[in-house]
Amino acid sequence: MLELRLVQGSLLKKVLEAIKDLVNDANFDCSATGFSLQAMDSSHVALVALLLRAEGFEHYRCDRNISMGMNLGNMSKMLKCAGNDDIITIKADDGSDTVTFMFESPNQDKIADFEMKLMDIDSEHLGIPEAEYHAIVRMPSSEFSRICKDLSSIGDTVVISVTKEGIKFSTRGDIGTANIVCRQNTTVDKPEEATVIEMNEPVSLTFALRYMNSFTKATPLSNTVTISLSSELPIVVEYKIAEMGYIRFYLAPKIEEDEDESKP
Repeated sequence: MLELRLVQGSLLKKVLEAIKDLVNDANFDCSATGFSLQAMDSSHVALVALLLRAEGFEHYRCDRNISMGMNLGNMSKMLKCAGNDDIITIKADDGSDTVTFMFESPNQDKIADFEMKLMDIDSEHLGIPEAEYHAIVRMPSSEFSRICKDLSSIGDTVVISVTKEGIKFSTRGDIGTANIVCRQNTTVDKPEEATVIEMNEPVSLTFALRYMNSFTKATPLSNTVTISLSSELPIVVEYKIAEMGYIRFYLAPKIEEDEDESKP
């Protein structure tokens, strides 16, 4: 038997909005410690990892580990029927092929329940190794979202470079080039507006903007975003979810072929 009651129902709505365009079908894994998801996008280029810890739910009951395969588009349609202030309860019986979402208005005068069929999804769980990153940048999530959006009107890829000066986002396209530099500033009054850079060594990597703009759909979840970079490793773009978990996106860098090597 599984029963999860989330008072801040809007969090779950925002999580689905963040991942439904990237991943079509995925398994939600429930254990005694929390509610998680790990899935690749359809082109197997990006990976998303979600964790909502059990402590963040008002009521959390999970008698045994259970994996629920869901179509995220359909799940999102159901969650759209919940008000932003609604309390959301997720229920599933052992061995059942359905999951029930229950939405309660804050003053308990309206209760809706939606039942959705579960799917059988084959998914390999990828072990994501803990890595030491050359550079970790924490910056306002709205700023990062704006930069990715602005650059995508000029080019298809973004070069992210971190030096002790700051973090630089560059692109080039048919109409020209663009460079945006965010300098470290930790003296702001509000900590969520700070840009903090921890760098062990400079790093410069190229990524597809199409994916970056997909990741920034998680912006409503958090005021800040943490970007971890290392040569040869996928970038990690992480948004914290209130006090209860995170959503992390992983994307492999594009390898720039040297012109000399491409010649026969």
